[in-house]
Amino acid sequence: MNATDAASETRHRRGADVGDTTSMSVLGSLLLRRGDLDGAESYLRAATAEGDRAAANNLGVLLHQRGYAEEAAGWWRIAAVAGSAAAAHALGRYYRERGDEPAAEYWLRQSAESGHALGAYALADLLEHRTDVGAARWFRAAAEQGHREAAYRYARILDKRGLDEQGLDKHGPHDSEQRGPYENGADPGRDTAGAAAEAVGDDEAEQWYRQAAARGHRRAALHLGTLLEERGETQEAGRWYLTAAKDGEPRAACALGFLLRDAGDDDSAAIWWRRAAQDGDGNAANALGALHAARGEPQSAERWYRAALDAGDVNGAYNLALLCTAQERAAQAEQWYRRAAYAGHREAANALAVLLLQRGDASGAEPWFSKAAEAGSVDASFNLGILHAGRGEDGKSRGWYERAAAAGHTEAALQVAIALLRDGDEHAAERHLRCAAGGGSAEAAFRLGALLDRQAAAPADGVGAAAEGGTSPECEEWYERAARQGHRRAQVRVGMFAATRGDVVEAAHWYRTAAEAGSRNGAFNLGLLLAREGSEPEAALWWTRAAGAGHGRAALRLALLAARRGEPAAGQQWCARAVELGPAEVAERAARLRDALGQELTA
Repeated sequence: MNATDAASETRHRRGADVGDTTSMSVLGSLLLRRGDLDGAESYLRAATAEGDRAAANNLGVLLHQRGYAEEAAGWWRIAAVAGSAAAAHALGRYYRERGDEPAAEYWLRQSAESGHALGAYALADLLEHRTDVGAARWFRAAAEQGHREAAYRYARILDKRGLDEQGLDKHGPHDSEQRGPYENGADPGRDTAGAAAEAVGDDEAEQWYRQAAARGHRRAALHLGTLLEERGETQEAGRWYLTAAKDGEPRAACALGFLLRDAGDDDSAAIWWRRAAQDGDGNAANALGALHAARGEPQSAERWYRAALDAGDVNGAYNLALLCTAQERAAQAEQWYRRAAYAGHREAANALAVLLLQRGDASGAEPWFSKAAEAGSVDASFNLGILHAGRGEDGKSRGWYERAAAAGHTEAALQVAIALLRDGDEHAAERHLRCAAGGGSAEAAFRLGALLDRQAAAPADGVGAAAEGGTSPECEEWYERAARQGHRRAQVRVGMFAATRGDVVEAAHWYRTAAEAGSRNGAFNLGLLLAREGSEPEAALWWTRAAGAGHGRAALRLALLAARRGEPAAGQQWCARAVELGPAEVAERAARLRDALGQELTA
């Protein structure tokens, strides 16, 4: 006790000794705060007898601390009726603890409407428990008076409203007390951000998070950091994560670890992940496991994945399965996939189905594919499409492909486009090809180029001559995209466009690229180009490669070349190869040439 407090107490003791009601009330309050219940009670009772409402409220507090709850409530009622907002708050909490919500709401509302911050917060908490929209008003009222938990919870309500307006999915309970801002999948990184992260741009929510965080609310600091990170303000986000992490918030330590990892500081990331994991954060344990796995330390990775599983994070089982798969421990991998799949992990269910399918157990795989697909696994939907296609069940197959394509699966979109092309619906096929090509499918880019190529070459009105130009710039762009991705047929097409423009160097480049990758058409066209440029011996080498791969026209070219060189026997051999390979017009020409060479040999 400092000198000022001592002087104040001495002054109030003197007043209390002469019967001053205010001094008795204040002195009783001072002794109550000090923990001197015996000393406080006599003064408080004396002041209460004189009608002091503050003393009645404090006497209720004292009696409640001693375990006399009903007597305490009686004094709180006296003080509350006399206008004490603090007593009304205490009385409201008393009734709520006993399950009498109507009485609790009445007294808490009295307190809140008198401007009592704790009363406003307790009323808001009661209303929110009943999912009453009026809770927001009272959380805000308490927050405006500096109540940090109220500020945090009001910000959470604003976040939820923003998510509802955007139609976004909400992860975890409203207060997010038991769930971190990140969830792990195969790669323990950012997967699905929590509710606070998704309500990006909600300035009002951010304001209240800031107010609560500035007053030391660690969960508010976590959510503020998440919001800032989603907005790209990683430096400030890191500061708030650090603040919350130092206050013991494991989810903030985990999130800080991800920021440090993204900045290239794996060692510092591991320090914070370890702290979070030791406090029971499964996400951080998974991240540590992934870090050790990437470093080639499977034993340490397995230890942390098991720690994640022990913390209740089913991703630990899935990641253990992936680790076992990488180590070719198939039996253990299946065990962990099953454990995760039975716990509802959709990608584990899909992986388990793939494993069973690879083992030839299609009937065992299908239910797991279905379970994963129904849970939202896009890969599982695609895999079901493949499974039904293999059985010749085109309708079912297409249905699953369409479902996966609608969710953005590139290869599924390609399969839907191919089916639409078979049906003659080029307009719908083009839309799916664009989606698949935009998603990186080289085959889709090639097919889109081919579709646009056909459309450009077709007569404008369906009859008569083709549209002027014969091709379109966009068609060439898609061919080139596919060619750059290594699509051999696209490379040949790009080479043909270059040859048409007279760009021999460009054409040779693409023909050679395709030919070296195994394209017989690329090899044949490269031979033609070289022959025109006077490099007939090199042309013969590429024609030989093409003919060896089954290209009939290349065999015919070699036969003609042998004939010009006066090598009828070799010419006959290549003619025979060309007749064998076709197509019909090539076989016919090759047969005539063979007969002519035969006459020459017998002449």
